[in-house]
Amino acid sequence: MEMSPFFIKAIQLLLSLSLLIVLHEFGHYIPAKIFKTRVEKFFLFFDVKFALFKKKIGETVYGIGWLPLGGYVKISGMIDESMDKEQMAQEPKEWEFRSKPAWQRLIIMVGGVVVNIVLGFFIYMMVLFVWGSGYTGPEQMPDGLYVAEEFEQYGFQNGDQILQVNGKDYENSLAINRDLMLRDVNTITVLHSDGTRETLNIPEDIGDTLWQSGLTTPIQPLVTVTLDSIGKNTKADKAGFLVGDNLTSINGEKVTSFNEFKRKRANLETNEFTVGVIRNGATQTLNLIAEKDENLGLSAKQNVSIETKQYTLGQSITEGFSYGYDTLRDYVAQFKYVFTAKGATQVGGFGAIGNLFPDAWNWQAFWMTTALISIILAFMNILPIPALDGGHVMFLLYEIISGRKPGDKFMEYAQLVGFFIIIALVLFANGNDIYRAIFE
Repeated sequence: MEMSPFFIKAIQLLLSLSLLIVLHEFGHYIPAKIFKTRVEKFFLFFDVKFALFKKKIGETVYGIGWLPLGGYVKISGMIDESMDKEQMAQEPKEWEFRSKPAWQRLIIMVGGVVVNIVLGFFIYMMVLFVWGSGYTGPEQMPDGLYVAEEFEQYGFQNGDQILQVNGKDYENSLAINRDLMLRDVNTITVLHSDGTRETLNIPEDIGDTLWQSGLTTPIQPLVTVTLDSIGKNTKADKAGFLVGDNLTSINGEKVTSFNEFKRKRANLETNEFTVGVIRNGATQTLNLIAEKDENLGLSAKQNVSIETKQYTLGQSITEGFSYGYDTLRDYVAQFKYVFTAKGATQVGGFGAIGNLFPDAWNWQAFWMTTALISIILAFMNILPIPALDGGHVMFLLYEIISGRKPGDKFMEYAQLVGFFIIIALVLFANGNDIYRAIFE
C-alpha cells in the first residue's frame, strides 16, 4: 500500500528535527562536560509529567519525551525552563553552571547554535559533493521567461533571457525572484527575443515593492500554448480539449503563452468563457464554465531542463560554505518581512516546516531541507529572547561587560517572560497553519 504524502512529510519532519535537536543539545552537553559541569538530564522532546523512555548513565538521565516541541539538557545550577528553585536556593557547588567563569558559561550556551550552523554548512558541502547542484540558464530554457504585467515597467519583455546580474554572469535564471526579494540587485542584463541586449536598472527598494504588492514571483519560465496533458473528468476534459491543442485566445483576447492564458483567466469577470484552440491546423472554440480558482485540468508544454554541475571534494567545501552563508544571509534578510501585517500571516509552524519536504522520499531534498532547518534553528535560537540560548547569551555578555551578574529573581522572571513569549509564538505560528489548511 502506497503511503500518503502527508505521512511521508511527517516522517521526514520527525527524523530531521530529531537529528537536529539531539545534535543541538550535544552542542551544550559537550562543553559542559569539558568544563566539568554536571548535566542532570539530556532529552529529545519534552517529558512533561512523564517520559516515553529514560535511562540514567553516570550522573545524567538520558531520555525521550512525549511532547515533540524541542529538546533540552538540564545543567546543574542554571536557571532554565525547569525552574528548579530548590537547587538554586542552596550554596553553589563546584560542578554547577553558576560556579563557572562567565566565559565558560558563554561557550556552553552558544554551543548549540554553533553546532546547528556548522551542521547546516557541512550538509550543504556533502550534498554538493554527492549530488552536485542544479541550474537552469538560457540554454536550458530556450523559450525564455514570462514577465508579470506589473513588472514590465522595468523594461522586461516576455521571452527574455537573463545574462547578467550586477554585471556578473548569471548561472541560474530560476533564482532571480529570490534575489530580487532578498539581495541587492541593481542591474539585470537581458537578451530580448528579437536578439537585442539591454541592461535594465532595478530600483533599490524592489524587494519591499514586490512584497507589499504580493507579486513575489514576477519572473517565471515561459510555458508554451501547446497542451501536453488534460486531467481526466476535469472541466477541460468535458469541454473537449485534447493533448496537442494550441491555445490561441480566451474570450476573444489573444494569448501567446500558457502563463498569459492563466493571467487573463484570473482577470475575467465571469465564470463563463470561451477558449480558442488550433487543432490539426483548424481553429476551434470551446466553451467553459468554471470558478476563478477552480482547476481546469489543463497543463502545457514547458521547454525547461535542469543541468547538474558536479564538484570535487575541495570545490564542494568551498561552494557548500558559500551556499550556507547565502542561505543564512537570505533568511536574515527575509526576517524583516515578518514584522509586516502581511508577513505575520505567513508565519508557519510545524505544518509549514513539514511542507518544505517533498511528497515522495528523496534523500537529496531531505538533506537540503534539513540543512535549511538547521540554519533557521541557529538563527532563531540566538535571538535575544529569555528562555532561548540567545537570551542567556545576552545576560552573560552583560555580566562580562559590566562585571555584575543579574540576580536570580530577575533571571527567574526573565525566564518566565521568555517562556510565555515562545509559547505565544508557537501557538500563533501553528494557528496560521491550521487556518491555511481550513480556509485556503
